[in-house]
Amino acid sequence: MEIGIITGSGMYALPGVEGGVPEPVRTQWGSVTVSRGTLAGVGFAHVSRHEAGHVRLSSNVAHRANVAALAQLDVDAVIALTVCGAVDAGIGLGSLICFDDLYFPANRLPDGSLCTFFAEPGDPLRGHWIYEHPYAPALRAALLDAAGECGIAMRDGGCYGHVDGPRFNTKAEIRGLAACGVTAVSQTAGPETVLAGEAGLPFALVGYATDYANGVQAEPTPLERLLELIAASTETFARVLTEALPRIEAKALGPAGVVYRFHEE
Repeated sequence: MEIGIITGSGMYALPGVEGGVPEPVRTQWGSVTVSRGTLAGVGFAHVSRHEAGHVRLSSNVAHRANVAALAQLDVDAVIALTVCGAVDAGIGLGSLICFDDLYFPANRLPDGSLCTFFAEPGDPLRGHWIYEHPYAPALRAALLDAAGECGIAMRDGGCYGHVDGPRFNTKAEIRGLAACGVTAVSQTAGPETVLAGEAGLPFALVGYATDYANGVQAEPTPLERLLELIAASTETFARVLTEALPRIEAKALGPAGVVYRFHEE
């Protein structure tokens, strides 16, 4: 079994792994650097969405290439990690959220194009992603069990809100997201969720709260505290992954929903 792992700000490599040698994977949407190795005895294929040195802001992340590369490598599932801003004031900074819902109404990639692999008329794989839950239950269960074993606070469920970057949101925008039931926000995981769904890849998303979004608290989270928590997220994510990967059962995995495809006559 091999699990795809997508990491974000502050986590450009996976600590405690065997192998992890970077290699280019060419896709229809560009080339992606993927590191493959083992973690806790389980194979992984790792993509750093921002790349080393954070050379890609959220507005330059190559979402289609990233997910396509993992699909081409025939990973069994994908776990994505993101630092995020808490919209729910009840979320403790430094805690994790295992999301079970998605708010991404724009459904757009950073360049403004629609977020889909099916961009061309007549594409033989074209279809509609139809789902009740965007995140795979078996992956969520493994992650929640792992966090409990590690003694790390992880909220079971929450709505991930995708926002466009690279700027942060205004108080009015955050109030609107809160009214829609959003738990936490970041600028990258909406397209990953959708594209993994279209690719038929079981997908889970875990967030690490590094700050309170604009207006959630009377006083903003100090920048120094934000940076401190981004740095601390790496160890927390690594501990959970190390415990979670051996708990994933291949036979329990299944894609989130189905892709209703249109076949040429």
